Amino acid sequence: MPLSIAFELSDQDLEHFLAAQRSATASADSKSEEDVIAAGLALLADAQKNPIPDFIGQRLARLDSLIAMLRDEGWNLPDEDRKRVLTALVYFADPTDVIPDSVPVLGYLDDAIMIELCVRELKHELDAYEDFCDYRELEARRRGQEPSTVGRADWLNARRDELQGRMRVRRERDFGVGYGESSGYAAKKSYLSSRSWRPSSFTVR
Repeated sequence: MPLSIAFELSDQDLEHFLAAQRSATASADSKSEEDVIAAGLALLADAQKNPIPDFIGQRLARLDSLIAMLRDEGWNLPDEDRKRVLTALVYFADPTDVIPDSVPVLGYLDDAIMIELCVRELKHELDAYEDFCDYRELEARRRGQEPSTVGRADWLNARRDELQGRMRVRRERDFGVGYGESSGYAAKKSYLSSRSWRPSSFTVR
């Protein structure tokens, strides 16, 4: 029988993770883009070796999407926005785990919390990328093509530019806003089963 447990981090609890995030950001200059992406991919690969709770799996799937938006040639994220994503993810290139990843079931709980912080900070970037992936998949299906083959099509570029522009407007308007339905976690449908195609590295067994 499944057991549902909800918990809330106090400001004091959350400060520990924010301090780790700030420390990693301070050392970001020493990490290349390849280092940051490789570290995130390594975390995802290790997590897939053992069963993980859905709570953690959904956060890891979000990390996978953040990495995918950096690797996705069709999305072609501009340098300024790319830097924002990399800065948020740099923690995973030099992590100090509160809970060792080898601990069964809960080993990735602290990583999930850090991912949650990244999603809060990058929710507009992630929303725009999700819309782009949905649009690409629908258009590819209409044209009878695989989504992975249509990344450079003119119609896709126009839609991408529109979504990225909307992303920046929303980010400037809502800077500092916390969680909400736009983060994806308030949705009833599981994020693990509802994602459109992207250059993904993470699947849950």
